[in-house]
Amino acid sequence: MDSPVSQIKFASADVSKDELDSSALFRPRFNGDGLITAIAVDAEDNTILMLAYMNAEALQLSLQTGIAHYWSRSRNALWKKGETSGNVQIISEIRTDCDQDAVILRVRTQDTGANCHTGRKSCFYRSLEIGDDGQVQLAFDQEDQPLFDPSKVYK
Repeated sequence: MDSPVSQIKFASADVSKDELDSSALFRPRFNGDGLITAIAVDAEDNTILMLAYMNAEALQLSLQTGIAHYWSRSRNALWKKGETSGNVQIISEIRTDCDQDAVILRVRTQDTGANCHTGRKSCFYRSLEIGDDGQVQLAFDQEDQPLFDPSKVYK
């Protein structure tokens, strides 16, 4: 017999704004491409780790397994985070915003703790700065150095 978790069903997103804002039912609102924005945050220090997308299957698998799954737009395929690198994201909590078109995953990352394909903890390792000439440049966060060599992991 299937466990209750394996039978997860999302409620219809065909509801009023008031119902979205105040109902206890999870009614994910996927965009026209069938995706919902997903932001991964470190469960311990609240560092924003990455932004990705989930389709219904990725969201379902994430809820069922407790491991973050995403939809890779570049590969057009389901993606279990850390399957290649070992940096699997274990979900401690999932939250949704008021209109249920985005989710935040609070995660604990296994192995090196890297979440970015560059080997860094976070994909957000650069900030925008405006130079004296008005040119926008990227400044690297000195604390967020690579935790593994991507050329060795992603052959």
